[in-house]
Amino acid sequence: MLTRRTVLTAAGALGAFTAAKYFMRFTAADPKPKATVSFEVPRGACDAHVHVIGQPQKFPFSPHRDYTPPPATADELLEVLRFLNLDRVVIVTPGVYDSNSATLAAIKQLGRERARGIALIEETTSSQALDSMMETGIAGLRLFLGGGRVFDATAAAKRLHTVSDFARERGLHLQISTPPDVIAALLAELDASPVPLVLDCFAWLAGGVEQPGFDAVLSLVSSGRAYVKLAEPYRVSKKGPDYRDLLPVVQAFVATNPDRLLWGSGWPHVDSASVPGREKTDLAPNLSVDTGHIFNLLAEWVPDAEMRRKILVDNPARLYGF
Repeated sequence: MLTRRTVLTAAGALGAFTAAKYFMRFTAADPKPKATVSFEVPRGACDAHVHVIGQPQKFPFSPHRDYTPPPATADELLEVLRFLNLDRVVIVTPGVYDSNSATLAAIKQLGRERARGIALIEETTSSQALDSMMETGIAGLRLFLGGGRVFDATAAAKRLHTVSDFARERGLHLQISTPPDVIAALLAELDASPVPLVLDCFAWLAGGVEQPGFDAVLSLVSSGRAYVKLAEPYRVSKKGPDYRDLLPVVQAFVATNPDRLLWGSGWPHVDSASVPGREKTDLAPNLSVDTGHIFNLLAEWVPDAEMRRKILVDNPARLYGF
């Protein structure tokens, strides 16, 4: 009998074969940081946005994924945390998976005293599964609210309310990935959220402080309703490696409410972009991003040590329950 499990297992096996097939052709960028940390990292500091990619034989990819990343294991993550002098981490399930197994296994390996997770769920996810994930260390639910050329505000609001209910019943928060114009369109619903909100990736302010929707984002931060992750600057800026165009965005957030800011590296910096000629089952090399340099940028953006302590220690401890 052909079941969902057998389909996913077969897809995972195919993904493993494909990865091996393309390894000679594509060399994944080294996910290890190179630049040493240039500032004093406070004890209890947290990287609030990383991914763990398990070996596909054990953690099969979704057949509906858009790309195939190379493995980035919990052992490698531990090395990165040691190199950066970070004590805590939040592991976010990437969209290449239909389950949270790789994230949950990584939390178990690192230990609940230092690791939390953000899960992807479906509307059909059972209460038992959600409760079990909470016990394992899941602190929030990941939600994509759309955007692009076609945006259905009614459907997005319905999705928001459904996942909010899941989160409210269990004391979780919502991590939302969506552009600022969608935030503006759903501002009333978001402002009335019964759970804390986290806007990832600089709230996707690729256009800086002049971008439509910036005021909506800032209002959620000002009220304390939403946190913003200063994570993965390379997703919203093309001016690497220093991303100086994001400095006004960071300064605006700090001036508005520094108690609602988090920092995340985005390790191992997967390349989820659509590349001409690359199939979704081809191995997509990680982006050539130095995690150590990304971390050092925080000290340039936020030169005040006490403010950095808020962002690295106090805020994630409050939100994730460390």
